[in-house]
Amino acid sequence: MDARAIIAKVRTGETPGEAELQWFAEGLSDGGVSDAQAGAFAMAVLLNGLSEPGRVALTKSMRDSGDVLGWDLPGPVLDKHSTGGVGDCVSLLLAPALAAAGAYVPMISGRGLGHTGGTLDKLEAIPGLNTQVDTARLRRIVESTGCAIVSASARIAPADKRLYAIRDVTATVESVDLITASILSKKLAAGLDALVLDVKCGSGAFMKTPEEAIALADVLVRTANGAGCPTRALVTDMNQPCAQTLGNALEVMEVMALLTGDAVNPLLTDLTIALGGELLALGGVAADTTTGQAAITDALESGAAAERFGRMISDLGGPGDFVEHWRDRLPAAPVVVDVMAQEAGRLAAIDGEALGQVVVHLGGGRLRQEDRIDPAVGLSHMLRLGEAVDAHVPLCRIHAKSMSDAEQAALAVRAACTIAEAAPAPAPLVLRRLG
Repeated sequence: MDARAIIAKVRTGETPGEAELQWFAEGLSDGGVSDAQAGAFAMAVLLNGLSEPGRVALTKSMRDSGDVLGWDLPGPVLDKHSTGGVGDCVSLLLAPALAAAGAYVPMISGRGLGHTGGTLDKLEAIPGLNTQVDTARLRRIVESTGCAIVSASARIAPADKRLYAIRDVTATVESVDLITASILSKKLAAGLDALVLDVKCGSGAFMKTPEEAIALADVLVRTANGAGCPTRALVTDMNQPCAQTLGNALEVMEVMALLTGDAVNPLLTDLTIALGGELLALGGVAADTTTGQAAITDALESGAAAERFGRMISDLGGPGDFVEHWRDRLPAAPVVVDVMAQEAGRLAAIDGEALGQVVVHLGGGRLRQEDRIDPAVGLSHMLRLGEAVDAHVPLCRIHAKSMSDAEQAALAVRAACTIAEAAPAPAPLVLRRLG
């Protein structure tokens, strides 16, 4: 086998055979394929794509590049994955809510990718918390607490871990084939009984149009089900952030306010309930989706999800009293300024990708693979689409490490927000259900 020959096949529109893709995945995991070759492969796949058999073969090869977990638990092993958006902290709400409802959730998550925030980066804004755990510890946490949001260990889909980091810095994030293989290789390696996918669509998503998002959802569902994991997907609106905050510590703050009953965000909680209801029904915990949604709602409103979240934080090395004292435990930026609207009207459109890039350039994401994240920076108090604005109404609040950073961010935020006399009718939260 030869990495150059495999890359050349993809470059010319051919799909390498199953054995070739397995060899390439092994090369990603053991270093036999160089960073340059991995980047070239990713770019060739982005430009020319793979056939469906090739996509399935790549997914399985990346799954099999490491350990595949098995479980012996008194309830189903469930998980959720989002294709990435801005202000998307649903996982932090959903994992403990599922655990409180009787499921077990080994949620192997990722870091920020492109303009989107990463669940692991958000969690690691909590002092002392470490999402890097070995398989034995993951098992202990899931068995005792019911949920663990962790990074893939060195033995879980190591080929994906390598390719994931390279995609982030080589402008190859948007490939449907690579997204599919990346998501499903980790999920299939976790030994799931069922999976729900949140496929984002809109200005803050990788897939900007409903057609693109539905096509990705269809590919993901068919690939996962074909590999033996019952899977369902919801195509959901991402033309505005799910949360009213963007940034790692800021999103954790919003999650904690919701879990403890100190705040209300219908968009974020409705999405959490919709995904959780589907997953509990698919996994057999609930008789149907409606019953599943009621169980998730109860977990959120009763405090049961907050209790599970606190246990998980402690299990991962965070403060044992985080649920009670989260306001004192999270980092804060030294500069906080409001971004005022410069004209009157209604917030008619938000360029979500541009807002995500604002957070990245503030230091809340990575421009290079080796960049360190500043967990305190970001945006908060984001206005919702359709809300009235004038020169006295802030579009959002910027949290920055310097005034010059805040000033640059303010210019970009204003450019990302369209103000008009009237706002369009709001889009439905769930655009399509597949599977």
